[in-house]
Amino acid sequence: MKEMNLLRDTDVKIKGIEALNNALGIAGALKFLMLLHREPTDYVEISRDIYQKQGVDEIFARASAGWTEHQRKVAM
Repeated sequence: MKEMNLLRDTDVKIKGIEALNNALGIAGALKFLMLLHREPTDYVEISRDIYQKQGVDEIFARASAGWTEHQRKVAM
């Protein structure tokens, strides 16, 4: 199993596009990528919006659950 930090840039791009397709569908993923490409994005502001009412423990628990699910899928 590959660790995320050992993935090549191309692998990260492919996995990211797959995740977008799974979450948004092909049209939604394309729209998202086009929006990112044409507009400057403040990722700090986005992170504040996403995590504003969550504590560190909650964020960590969600990340851990997501990582466990990811490891399960990779092992298949």
